[in-house]
Amino acid sequence: MPRSPYDTYLYIDNFMFGRQVEKQQIMNVLLQENIPPFAPTVLPIISTNRVGKKTLVAHVCNNDRVKSHFPFILRLKGESIHKTEHGAFVPTGRTLVVVEFTSDIDDVSWQKFYSTTRRMGEGSKIIIISRIESVSRLGTIRPMHLYSLSLEEYSYLFKVLAFGSTNPDDHPRLSLVASELAVLMGGSLVVANVCADIFRKNQNLQFWQHILNKYRNFLVDNLSVFCEHPKLLIERDRPVDIAKLMSSTSAPLRLMPPHCKDDDSTRDLPKVRYGDLIAGSVVPPKEKFELVGWESRIPPYKKYVNVAMFSGEVNVSEHVVSPCKKRIRFS
Repeated sequence: MPRSPYDTYLYIDNFMFGRQVEKQQIMNVLLQENIPPFAPTVLPIISTNRVGKKTLVAHVCNNDRVKSHFPFILRLKGESIHKTEHGAFVPTGRTLVVVEFTSDIDDVSWQKFYSTTRRMGEGSKIIIISRIESVSRLGTIRPMHLYSLSLEEYSYLFKVLAFGSTNPDDHPRLSLVASELAVLMGGSLVVANVCADIFRKNQNLQFWQHILNKYRNFLVDNLSVFCEHPKLLIERDRPVDIAKLMSSTSAPLRLMPPHCKDDDSTRDLPKVRYGDLIAGSVVPPKEKFELVGWESRIPPYKKYVNVAMFSGEVNVSEHVVSPCKKRIRFS
């Protein structure tokens, strides 16, 4: 790959690694004229959970050309678009509307919303973000599908984040550990950010190997119990057991599916950073707590938050006991 990790790091917070083609495609759609002029173009962006679609769109919206082209950029939840039926939200100028759907919407509700958006300024656009394939039918143009980075891209990105301004070639043993961990993480961007942040703060070989061993044990444990990689479980909104990422407990510690940040039931829970938990710098509460995986540094400052809780027993509805109790080996 043409760029050196220690050069790229200087730009990583404002650089959409591995998505330059997709970013340019989105910008081309946003900056071209609508046909007809007052019918907003609708671009659906579809992918599985936590592949980076919201981050990609955030980078696009943060682009200077896009911000100068659209005086108004609105971010809406699909569940709340019925509130826009009377047009109270509609700006008078050219507007970019980003709508995130976590569930499908009926055609009547969508048409009411779309009719409202036709009152926005000429050249307005709508981006739909969802992991639900059926939502792509709402687009006026072909949807964009995002897929996970290749292992080569993912490993490169992880090293960019983990080594910071340091050249990995100067630390071959650390680089080898990073490569091994990249394989085990299975392409998760959130986990890559969490582990890279830990590594960047402590570039000690023994520490890195300790984290690698923790993650290997965590992976083996979940594969033996749930028969799936933790990344796939999270994408399907299933709990995973993160106890092996800690050193101080043998009791199952369930990481529950992500919740809405506006959920009042979790607002007063103790908060623990995922990286601090893995690094062993905090002792988790014995009761339910919020685990903050990652916080975006660009608008809309998305947080990846899960609820974690200790569990003395495994709920049989969480997984199916199967022949996957066989020995699992990683070279």
